[in-house]
Amino acid sequence: MINASQYAETETLRTGLKICFRASRPDDVDRLVEAFNKLDPESLYLRFFGPKKEISALEMQRFKETDFKNRVILFCTVMQDDREIIIGSGSYVRIGADEAEVAFIIEEDFHRLGIAGRLLKHLGTIAVDAGVKTFVAEVLPHNSAMLDVFKRSGWPMTSEVSDGAVHLTLALTNPEKV
Repeated sequence: MINASQYAETETLRTGLKICFRASRPDDVDRLVEAFNKLDPESLYLRFFGPKKEISALEMQRFKETDFKNRVILFCTVMQDDREIIIGSGSYVRIGADEAEVAFIIEEDFHRLGIAGRLLKHLGTIAVDAGVKTFVAEVLPHNSAMLDVFKRSGWPMTSEVSDGAVHLTLALTNPEKV
């Protein structure tokens, strides 16, 4: 069984950049705030479905209390000037015994490198091991990059448009294809 709170995998992108996909830790607060402050307003809008200027106290508290059973947060990090920098994050939150809602955000300088897809794969590995059978997500219809990430996941997907969002369901049945 995977210990999600200790999860860490290092990969090399096609560009040669070494990245680490790892579990969030309580000492990541400053790195998280720094990463959030670097995000463009458009990226924040696409992720949160509206403008967002800061991480709320409630969100920060939830982050600090991540249990890695019902809420899993992975960061994608790189080393810059001997400092670990968060360049992306992905999370899932259980919304039922075998279903979880998944979400991502990647810093703009690192778009189109396959990071979100890799993050989805790592979250899926953890989720399947924990008994999650389905990921659900809501994506704005014009967020074609994120819609493509889900389509390319290798998992059977259904989608429905309602209330101004695309509601996606991924059946985590073939993790070896991801």
